[in-house]
Amino acid sequence: MLNRRWSWLSGLALAALAVPGISCSGPTSAKDPMEATVVPEGAALATFAGGCFWCMEPPFEKLDGVYAVVSGYSGGPEVDPTYPQVSSGRTGHAEAVQVSYDPEVVDYRRLLDVFWRQIDPTDAGGQFADRGRQYRTAVFYHDEEQRTLAEQTKKDLSEDGPFDAPIVTEVLPAGPFYAAEEYHQDFYKKDPRHYKAYRTGSGREGFLMRIWGNKKNVSNRSTTISDPTPTASFVKPAKDQLRQELTPLQYQVTQEDGTERPFANEHWDNKKEGIYIDIVSGEPLFSSLDKFASGTGWPSFTRPLVSENIVEHQDRSLPMVRTEVRSGSADSHLGHLFDDGPAPTGLRYCINSASLEFVPKDQLESRGYGEFAKLFESGDASK
Repeated sequence: MLNRRWSWLSGLALAALAVPGISCSGPTSAKDPMEATVVPEGAALATFAGGCFWCMEPPFEKLDGVYAVVSGYSGGPEVDPTYPQVSSGRTGHAEAVQVSYDPEVVDYRRLLDVFWRQIDPTDAGGQFADRGRQYRTAVFYHDEEQRTLAEQTKKDLSEDGPFDAPIVTEVLPAGPFYAAEEYHQDFYKKDPRHYKAYRTGSGREGFLMRIWGNKKNVSNRSTTISDPTPTASFVKPAKDQLRQELTPLQYQVTQEDGTERPFANEHWDNKKEGIYIDIVSGEPLFSSLDKFASGTGWPSFTRPLVSENIVEHQDRSLPMVRTEVRSGSADSHLGHLFDDGPAPTGLRYCINSASLEFVPKDQLESRGYGEFAKLFESGDASK
């Protein structure tokens, strides 16, 4: 998977996203012993295949009532397969996650809602950058009730969902589940920079944003596919991890509500075409098409690129009331909103460069933000 998962990166992008200590080939040694996860007696099990199991752990782990989420392999006849065997495509197994949960706190229907929101259920050949049956999608049911609910939600998604193509995700009886090697478990916590680069660059994040970003539900039936939104699948790293990932200035601005110096920051005078994303989560925030020279020395925009990713708060830290703007998923401090901007909105989003990463328009497709490329063909950044 590590070989395959980095294959989509160009040499330039790879150099920019490289993480010390993690090679592109990744470890291929035999399994390491895993510490046993203590799960209370009577916990229920749910098993899902959704392509890269790195990306399937965080959305379930953040749910109340979930005891543990384990990455592994299931769906094939081979006993105790290794990652090199499964990733080669020569086994019948798929990458999968097994969720141990308390059905009194989080029910199986809720787990299905989360599952459908993480995948492309119309793709029978893999998921995003990962191709082959080892990356297929499937619901492995453990009892008749799970089978019924899985079939019902699949039917509802097919009839009322946002997809034009048929839903091809399989609903199959659960068989043996084999835990993956230890280095794969909770990979998003162990190496968040590598995980974030993969999740974005593989195309998963951009696809989910395009499909689900502005949709609160897809059905008026008894089964409603609702939250979490694609950005809700982002799990914010702990402060210690953020201190390692971010520069001191980026941490001070995004996590401690700081303000950088005007006219001495990265993006205030950037005139290139592209979009600006949150430095922590990667969620799209602003477009160069809405950027203007405000004379303040900070990047200024007339409107957000995706309004749902901007949250406004009242700020009374000074002897005046201001409107603070933060990112919706990472809760990063971005800057402030003023009403002295130019037409057509009359607004000025005054943003710290340290909160932003710039993605040039010629990298939008490769970075997973291809849905915004068309804006630079028409010159219209409205959403």
